[in-house]
Amino acid sequence: MFKKRLQSFKYAGAGLVDLLSNTPNAKIHFALAILVLILSYYFELDKLEWCLIILCITLVFAAEAFNTGLEYLTDLVTSEYHDLAKKAKDVAAAAVLITAIGSLIIGLIIFLPKIKALF
Repeated sequence: MFKKRLQSFKYAGAGLVDLLSNTPNAKIHFALAILVLILSYYFELDKLEWCLIILCITLVFAAEAFNTGLEYLTDLVTSEYHDLAKKAKDVAAAAVLITAIGSLIIGLIIFLPKIKALF
C-alpha cells in the first residue's frame, strides 16, 4: 500500500514536470511566482500576507494544471474541430484567467502600499 502511495507522488511529479516543460503559460506563471516570492521576502510580509500569496500562487498553478489536463483529454477524444471541444477549452482557460486576475488584485493590495512607502 505504501508503494502505491509513493507511486502516486511519482505520477504527480511527472505531471508537474510536463506542465512546466510543455505549457508556455505555466512557465510565465512560474517566473512571476518566483518574482512575487522574492518581493514577499524583500518586503517582509506578515504571516497572513504570506499565506495569501502562497494561496494565490497555488490556485493559479492548480487552474493551469486543470486547464492543461482538460486540453490533453479533449485532444485525445477528438483531433477534429468541434464547437463543444472549443467551449470546454475556452472555459478552462477562463478559469486560469479568473484566478490570475484575482491573484493580481490581491498582489496589488499587498504590494502597492509597500512600494509607495519606498518613495
